[in-house]
Amino acid sequence: MGPLKGIKVVEIASLAPAPMGTTILADLGAEVVLVDRPNAGPGGSRTGDGNPMRRNRKSITLDLKKPEALEVLLKLCDEADVFVEGFRPGVTERLGIGPEDLAARNPRLVYARMTGWGQTGPLAQTAGHDIDYIAMTGVLHMLGKAGDKPQFPANLIGDFGGGGMLMALGILAALVERSVSGKGQVVDAAMVDGAAQLGSFIFGLRGAGQWNEPRGENLLDGGAPFYDTYECADGGYVAVGCIEPQFYAEFLKGLQIDPASLPDQHDRSQWAATKARFAEVLGSRPRAHWEQVFEGTDACVAPILSPEEAVVHPANTERAVFTEIAGVPQPVGAPRFSRTVSDLPTAPPSPGQDSDDILRSVGLSPEDIQQVKDAGALG
Repeated sequence: MGPLKGIKVVEIASLAPAPMGTTILADLGAEVVLVDRPNAGPGGSRTGDGNPMRRNRKSITLDLKKPEALEVLLKLCDEADVFVEGFRPGVTERLGIGPEDLAARNPRLVYARMTGWGQTGPLAQTAGHDIDYIAMTGVLHMLGKAGDKPQFPANLIGDFGGGGMLMALGILAALVERSVSGKGQVVDAAMVDGAAQLGSFIFGLRGAGQWNEPRGENLLDGGAPFYDTYECADGGYVAVGCIEPQFYAEFLKGLQIDPASLPDQHDRSQWAATKARFAEVLGSRPRAHWEQVFEGTDACVAPILSPEEAVVHPANTERAVFTEIAGVPQPVGAPRFSRTVSDLPTAPPSPGQDSDDILRSVGLSPEDIQQVKDAGALG
């Protein structure tokens, strides 16, 4: 089920960004064959058996140093719509499964390449991680409290937002274009490109002269008292985002603060004093009190939930935002569709658990399968 039903994807197992993008495709109904390394752990990665980045897939183990394994991979790609790899530039070419190699056999194949720095440029062969990619794009410089060092939001911007999600978008765009041209193409997905794109809005504000204060002193980075987080009496926190005047008025009403007792909402010279006032009031009651006060209002106040709390919060359970797979709570696929409804995610496969079925699917006889195994191609 799902809008991508019938789309076949071959994915070389890797960490974080590429699996995020492929999970999006799988959640939307694509049939994904995951090519695991022979010595992968029980869950295929450090996250264990319930790894959300492996769900909705079938797994085969292949030792790509063996010619028999490469031949199996080539047969899989002959029938595939999408191929996904996350090696450094040039690795697949050396293995004989580069874009030209696969396009010669399957001209309709969309070949997605996920890297940190892209296939070209002075850093293309250099190692890096999420924190490095967002550092080099100017995005990390914008994040953090006033007077403090830059603070990075785990590995969400480079790996997953700028990496996996943009890769999935690129694949979908290439599939749409293929429906017209009949030809596949290479999708060069780089986390540095995606991270920069995620910063477009703030770059626009800077260009308009609306984001020129130091880090943590601007409208949307914690500088404004009406767009920040506050600690409550019990140690919990709430997030406040009442930018618009009507929402700000609702917020002050909930705090029981007379608007006449405060300076103008956008008087930057008084932001520190206003923030101190809000902190005093919000800090006088537990988080549950403020949840009750602001529930159902347009004050744009939300409790800052832990992951455990988020899974069981009524707002999320009623919409079924989360599910549980192999004992691991995790988000369901998104977005949602009115007609081609996606199935609930299936449990991640153990590495190689579907090897025989996958080998049969590419036309190998029992004797051929045994020869592949005897050659050590499956590890």
